[in-house]
Amino acid sequence: MWSCITDFFTYETTKSVVVKSWTIGIINRVVQLLIIAYFIGWVFVHEKAYQVRDTAVESSVMTKVKGFGIYNNRVMDVADYVTPTQGASVFCIITKLITTENQVQGFCPESEPKYHCINDNNCTKYLNKPGGYGIPTGKCVRFNDTMKTCQIQGWCPAEIDYIKTEPMKEVENFTIFIKNSIRFPLFDYTKGNFLPTINKSYISSCNFDMVHHKYCPIFRVGDVIQYAQQDFMKLAHKGGVIGIKIAWMCDLDRGDEHCSPSYSFTRLDAMSQNNSISPGYNFRFAKYYKMDNGTDYRTLVKAFAIRFDVLVNGNAGKFNMIPTLINMVAAFTSVGVGTVLCDIILLNFLKGADQYKAKKFEEVSDTEIDSHINGLYRSQLSLRHDEKQSTDSFSFGHFG
Repeated sequence: MWSCITDFFTYETTKSVVVKSWTIGIINRVVQLLIIAYFIGWVFVHEKAYQVRDTAVESSVMTKVKGFGIYNNRVMDVADYVTPTQGASVFCIITKLITTENQVQGFCPESEPKYHCINDNNCTKYLNKPGGYGIPTGKCVRFNDTMKTCQIQGWCPAEIDYIKTEPMKEVENFTIFIKNSIRFPLFDYTKGNFLPTINKSYISSCNFDMVHHKYCPIFRVGDVIQYAQQDFMKLAHKGGVIGIKIAWMCDLDRGDEHCSPSYSFTRLDAMSQNNSISPGYNFRFAKYYKMDNGTDYRTLVKAFAIRFDVLVNGNAGKFNMIPTLINMVAAFTSVGVGTVLCDIILLNFLKGADQYKAKKFEEVSDTEIDSHINGLYRSQLSLRHDEKQSTDSFSFGHFG
């Protein structure tokens, strides 16, 4: 117990030992050089650690689609195939439609195959449960000349959504116009994707591509899908979600011309491609009308569409003294890692490690210090006594 207490109340201080060894000297300098190169090359030059950064980008996106297509012998314009119509950052281009016309409220047979029946007993199990397209009544009624299905109450006739239709192929050549404005609130810096080199004549003729027109804000639908590494016809048949990502990576120390948008494209619902339960992307909407007698009727539309999500992110940096000083202190401190590594090698792996340990570590106790002080004091007393005897003998000789 006393040994533990004495070990606890100890103090360690640094002792400098100069080791003249080529091996350990080269290791020490190489490690220090690597640490300095890392901080200069990666931390300061590549990561720009001397800057304060703002990632809370504020953004607004406005979109506009142009193009004409033909579907079921009808010419389709923007008002027919784009939803919602507000030009927001998320919009859909409809590629395929399944239409059920002249639906009215009433009773009719279900259209889904799982509701096939022979008698009412087959349908009572669906009572108090939601049906496919209405509320089940528990009755088995005739669907056509060869089949019976369970009856529902709702909009009739029930939708038949498994019929095969071809998508509108002209969608591939439609164009998407994107207007994006961003602001970095920390620096109160604002910019848009209309760069100074973009004018009215350029807008009227350009289409985005990764090499020659990488800042053109007009995107051909087929090119976007190709950049996202997708097949247009598969996407048009089942629908899907494509992300148009706009990245603003700005170095505000280098001027306004070094803050430009970078576009990239990806499929956001990649998991649904191989999902047999709910593949692709589709939704329903209805157009409502009123008969002369006041009865409501509607046209139900199941739409398969390509949904585009415009996603904006940003990262702006500008010189600031505080992060510069913090990273400089971290760099100087990290150089000491070389000393730790060299100590481990020196004290454990090199020849003469025991001698190095003896030189580097030395224990000093209070008892040894007291003994040393007492010994020094006694030696000083004896010296003074000898001096006194010498003086006394000198005095006697003088008077004699």
